[in-house]
Amino acid sequence: MRRIAWPAVIGVLSAAFGVALAEVLAAATRPQAGPLVAVGGAVIDAAPTPLKEFAVRTLGTNDKPVLLGTIALALILFTALVGVLSVRRRWVAVAGAALFGLAGAVAAALRPAAIAYDVVPSIVGAAVAGATLLFLLHRSYRTDPADPGPAGFDRRAFLRTAAVIAGGAVVAGATSEVVKRVRGGAVTRSREAIELPVAASPAKPLPAGTAPGFVTANADFYRVDTALTVPSIDVSTWRLRIHGMVEREVELSFDDLLQRPLIERDVTLNCVSNEVGGPYIGTARWLGVPLAPLLRELGLKPGADQVVARSVEGMTIGTPVETVFDGRDTMLCVGMNGEPLPLAHGFPVRMLTPGLYGYAGACKWMTELELTTFADFDAYWVRRKWGARGPVKTASRIDKPAPFAKLNAGKLTVAGVAWAQGRGIKTVEVRVDDRPWAKAELLPVPSTDTWVQWRYEWPATAGLHTLSVRAVDGTGAVQTEQRATPFPDGATGWHTVTATVE
Repeated sequence: MRRIAWPAVIGVLSAAFGVALAEVLAAATRPQAGPLVAVGGAVIDAAPTPLKEFAVRTLGTNDKPVLLGTIALALILFTALVGVLSVRRRWVAVAGAALFGLAGAVAAALRPAAIAYDVVPSIVGAAVAGATLLFLLHRSYRTDPADPGPAGFDRRAFLRTAAVIAGGAVVAGATSEVVKRVRGGAVTRSREAIELPVAASPAKPLPAGTAPGFVTANADFYRVDTALTVPSIDVSTWRLRIHGMVEREVELSFDDLLQRPLIERDVTLNCVSNEVGGPYIGTARWLGVPLAPLLRELGLKPGADQVVARSVEGMTIGTPVETVFDGRDTMLCVGMNGEPLPLAHGFPVRMLTPGLYGYAGACKWMTELELTTFADFDAYWVRRKWGARGPVKTASRIDKPAPFAKLNAGKLTVAGVAWAQGRGIKTVEVRVDDRPWAKAELLPVPSTDTWVQWRYEWPATAGLHTLSVRAVDGTGAVQTEQRATPFPDGATGWHTVTATVE
């Protein structure tokens, strides 16, 4: 067992040192070029849609740490095998390091926002890992020239050398984290120093009668995206380029946006990955630059029917041009619930399109807007067979009681939310078991762009009961009972909850 264990440790330790140094280099120059993030991003891009949906549904916001952990485990197993095989065949160490570096470099080079430099950290890390592996093998094994295999393991020499390399890996890893924290801290301080101007068109106060929880706190707002690490963007150097099918291209700074008339609106945003009754939805008070006047100033060329937003890490979100000019408040957001956008929600600027799922109208960390056509360009999710236009479907959810709750008999309040952004909610109905549908009370809302809170007084009797909810939107269309998965254009079906009344 020791004949395998020691060389496996040598392989893993060498790789850890190489990866740590690569991450330091990336953290100090281009964080997105780090080998773990680059490979993780490539895995996300290559993963089939059912697997992605399973990860979001099962792991929620833990999907990214789990992915990085899985990549790290695979790397450990691979480098352990390389270490074992390299004891007798030194060329395996060179080949293993080359394969390790090639995988990281190719993954980094294929990222949507990649530049030529992004391959450097992976190549440097692989070279260091390979050299370290050969050095550790040389120090740890006494080789008989007549026998290509191990002639003896020098445990003392190994432990001395390994301790130094392990210490170097720890220092490098700690340095990488320090550099990331320093970068993040600088961005956080610059964000906190921003004074957002008063909106030229402020949101009206929430109508009397809204219940607690109508507005979702920033810390509680859902996050679903493909970024393995939250981008840290220096607002002083950030620029938004608007180009493509416009008469005049322009590049705007953050201050340029703040000097334009801003609007403030309460808008509900939801993710297309949300299952029936799921948590990926929230309402916030957004502050931003209305996009329609800006594009009119630049002059839209005939035929342009898609606005493609690009983020700093290369994500592309395609939005129908018609949703910019049909009267809804499509905007470039700079504020959320009275403060600059949080880093995790798109700082310094994100796009927001009321009535569209996030994948079709809410690009975060954006740096570019291109006016083009749906015929000429497929955005990230459309290339993966999601619907191109992403209109929000009518839906409703029961929040109270919780699933499988145990309740006392008597008058109980059933409550939840319903939404059909842009169309509004006309009616919400609740059904207990197989009894007739009963109308719920709708609480006031500021506009049709938000969800509606509802409640229903239920005279609960003892027994096991199933509660169902459905909504009727402002056009009179009834929410469908037919169950459908989120793919390819949003989940459908009635949300049901089972509770026991005692």
